[in-house]
Amino acid sequence: MKILVPIAKVPDTTSKIAFVDNNTKFNPDGVTFIMNPTDEWYALVRAIELKEKQGGEVVVIHVGGADADQVIRKALAIGADKAVRVDADPTDAYFVAAQIAAHAKAEAYDLIITGKETIDYNSFEVTGLIAELLDLPAVALVNDLQIENGVATLRRDIEGGTETVEVKLPMVVGAQKDLAVARIPNMKGIMSARTKPLAVVAVVGAEKLTSITSYHLPDKAKQCKYVSPDNVGELVRLLHEEAKVI
Repeated sequence: MKILVPIAKVPDTTSKIAFVDNNTKFNPDGVTFIMNPTDEWYALVRAIELKEKQGGEVVVIHVGGADADQVIRKALAIGADKAVRVDADPTDAYFVAAQIAAHAKAEAYDLIITGKETIDYNSFEVTGLIAELLDLPAVALVNDLQIENGVATLRRDIEGGTETVEVKLPMVVGAQKDLAVARIPNMKGIMSARTKPLAVVAVVGAEKLTSITSYHLPDKAKQCKYVSPDNVGELVRLLHEEAKVI
């Protein structure tokens, strides 16, 4: 079975975020970047588990510059067999999906597993866009995936219960929590990642359908005031005069 896993490079959640050019561009200076967690912990690991059980090949693909190579090598260290990097600026979700779909169409993958969404933009778009561009069925928010005789059995939580879906391969899956248990690269994986192939390919023509007009940071949280449990009168005064809730 041939599996493709798109991976994104995102800021670590502990990084301090800032914007430049009148708040129209994200400032990457001083930011630590990591592999998108849902791509790594769930999509990639489940793909590797399926390969270990049934044989085949796991390929990771990233749309971005050479500064992402370290993130890509981590995917190889975890257990992917090879990697592809589309040498282009990932301008928007449609552009990224178009690059992934072009590669997938040429290589005829049996299964494409994406993370539910990236933790930077949380747009939840790429999974569906890839499926549409390839004219493939897609199931998102999957927390259990089994493959047998070319048929995927997928489970996901829905309001008030659980839904089980059967889909004939090829297809696109959007992974979320519980699909797999995160793996940490071991020394053997780290060493082998150095020699695994990482192909850099040219961008294909695709429209940029959206653009960022401005960014802004969320409002700072209001500071808490602590009141002694013995001072009920002060608590009442603050709730009445400052919070204005009573």
